[in-house]
Amino acid sequence: MRHMINGICGVLIAFSGYAVADDDYSAVEERIRALAPQTKSIAISETPVEGLLMVQIGGDIVYATADGKYLIQGRMMDLETREDLTEAAKSGIRREILGSVDPSKQITFAPEEPKYDLMVFTDIDCGYCRKLHAQMAEYNEQGIAIHYMSFPRAGIGSPSYEKAVSVWCANDPQNAMTQAKLGADPAPAQCDNPIAEQYQLGRELGVTGTPSLLTAQGQMIPGYVPPEQLRQRLDQMNGVTAGD
Repeated sequence: MRHMINGICGVLIAFSGYAVADDDYSAVEERIRALAPQTKSIAISETPVEGLLMVQIGGDIVYATADGKYLIQGRMMDLETREDLTEAAKSGIRREILGSVDPSKQITFAPEEPKYDLMVFTDIDCGYCRKLHAQMAEYNEQGIAIHYMSFPRAGIGSPSYEKAVSVWCANDPQNAMTQAKLGADPAPAQCDNPIAEQYQLGRELGVTGTPSLLTAQGQMIPGYVPPEQLRQRLDQMNGVTAGD
């Protein structure tokens, strides 16, 4: 779905010769389904802009005019509050999806009393993922728990995918993860594993690169962030000031 939307004639699509009655959003949905026939979930709601609708297509957000004539890709910003309304909507979608994740299928590195819990989509062979893991003790010292999910960027069946399977199926997944992040090839292992499921979940959540960090509130932090800066960023996102 994401690739289909990105491939549609730029950011503005005209539904030529198409019009709907006021509040007849089912007709707009029908038109969008014609563009994305494989999509299971489409939800349409109003925005603060009169005549402009927000359309949730799976894990993506696009906009359509209420007359059914145009579809628009991009971000909607409130210039008075400087709030990214599109990202806020996406965070809500991610938060709902995250509620279905089984924690027992994650590989977790956490302090005794974490202040923040982050779900981190990782690739065994990703350089910045390895840099993040090399500083795991520092993240934990900052009160940050890391819950790994697998996202082999080369896709299912790739060498990175097979390495992830071996790590998750190891007798000691934590140690196997650490050794793999140091560059060692994990001992081949097979089991009932969540790698393909986690990879697909990452795609649904909008993960395109690794590492990708997700907060419990569904906010996405793409890329590597050093431990102290990450703690500061999380504090800022949660309205925590120095000394609190």
